[in-house]
Amino acid sequence: MSTTSPLFGSVSRRAFVALSAALAPATLFGLRAADAQETGTAPTEVDAAPQQFSFDLLTEEMRLLASKPHVTAPPPEGFLGELTYDDYRLIRFADSRQRWNDEGSNFRLGAFHMGWLFPEPVKIYEVANGESTEMRFSTDDFEYLNDLAKRVPEHAKLPGVAGFRLNYALNRPDKLDELAAFVGASYFRALGRNSAYGLSARGLALNTATDKAEEFPRFSRFYMERGTQGPDRITVYATLEGPSVTGAYKFDIAPGANTTMDVTARLFFRADVAELGIAPLTSMFLFSEKNRAEFDDYRPNVHDSDGLRILRSDGDIIWRPLNNPPQLTGSYFAEIAPRRFGLHQRDRNFDSYQDTGARYERRPSLDVEPLGDWGKGFVRVVEIPSDLEANDNIVAYWVPEAPAKAGDAREFAYRLHWGDLAHDDGEPLAYVFETRSGHGGFAGVEAAPGSRKFVVDFKGGLLAQMEPDAPIEAVVNVANAELSGTVVERIPGTDIWRLVIDITAAEGAIVELSAHLAGYDRRLTENWLYQWINKT
Repeated sequence: MSTTSPLFGSVSRRAFVALSAALAPATLFGLRAADAQETGTAPTEVDAAPQQFSFDLLTEEMRLLASKPHVTAPPPEGFLGELTYDDYRLIRFADSRQRWNDEGSNFRLGAFHMGWLFPEPVKIYEVANGESTEMRFSTDDFEYLNDLAKRVPEHAKLPGVAGFRLNYALNRPDKLDELAAFVGASYFRALGRNSAYGLSARGLALNTATDKAEEFPRFSRFYMERGTQGPDRITVYATLEGPSVTGAYKFDIAPGANTTMDVTARLFFRADVAELGIAPLTSMFLFSEKNRAEFDDYRPNVHDSDGLRILRSDGDIIWRPLNNPPQLTGSYFAEIAPRRFGLHQRDRNFDSYQDTGARYERRPSLDVEPLGDWGKGFVRVVEIPSDLEANDNIVAYWVPEAPAKAGDAREFAYRLHWGDLAHDDGEPLAYVFETRSGHGGFAGVEAAPGSRKFVVDFKGGLLAQMEPDAPIEAVVNVANAELSGTVVERIPGTDIWRLVIDITAAEGAIVELSAHLAGYDRRLTENWLYQWINKT
């Protein structure tokens, strides 16, 4: 099921929405207003004393907080309130000030500076032996470059930070690489081995692309616990605060070729929510072989992710190539207890991108694996028009069947997989290797109005072993368009099978397509789904 809404036609910059989230009011829980207003004023020693800590205690605290009105934080004063974009670019966390810089620690922690788009203080605590102790930060922890150094007071204690990053020997034993970063609203991202930062995850999505204003609750406190599951694991706890919800989160992080995060989210709702998005993923798709003609660019592809993959409860696989549509669109895929869903970057060939700076072939894929039975609901993907690769214009998440109401308490557990997530060669179903699109009809003949051609290449699985004359058929369904013809053939000299689909649609039609290849009384490929809006 798919829908396209004109309500958000003017919201074409996902990056603007994400960045402005950091400016949204949020609760300053655990910090007195007077301390927040006086930049550089340290909390009292009583505040710094170790406190009893457990995930259940944190959960109860957030449950009680949900019964109280949401409190907004005052803007920072002093130099923190004066920082501009240009200033913020001149601030670095000092490597020598990383926390856990002691021998035997496999992780290092650095912080992101408050100010500019990050005005609300985020508190960070360390947990050990069932107690939490606040980590304090000051201007001594950061490097201020050029003339900015003259405007920053020396040895000034900061009321908090904007977030944190974790370093770990991910790619080689003698070098600590950045593994994960949590900064801005409830955004965070991580890397698998040999990955480069790309898409992000969020703690929660509220009213995304609906007729209600979208909310961006934020992680206001983090609690870091090392060693309980071995030297190469770390647990991060977080408090989530927003006008409509509070929450307690737990992230068990295991670095590796595919880095995993086991997430538990306990949510308490202050108000009704029009649409609840669980395990939201945010990415960028500008163009590929499907729509490259719209961009005058030397690069063949520009995207952090190229498709939404859903592993259904019955083992069937959906592959939905991503779009950069002419208007905001939202597609819903009805599911019952899906095994996994996520945004993938399938093409790992540098030649497909030709970008020595961005290295899009190294951007990680990200899968959500529900833990426990999530029941009925929808996987939703939202696609926002964009003309710049700086804009995160793709969002995907799980929508539970039952809406969230004021007073509700919900708990969700899931595992995030960050990394290449390469196709399993033992999978019997062939996967969608590439999707191309262009004008319909025959080469050398003027295309008929409203015609469109889609070329889908399938690779791997049992299909790859079949001869060119094997009885393979295309199963194609088209809504809001006329199917003009299909062709199925094996590309000579390869194990790739190609499906060509020609359609004709009326001006403005929102066309839904699905297709797979079958033979010998069985499905042989993933189910390819696509949405095309005829704006020609």
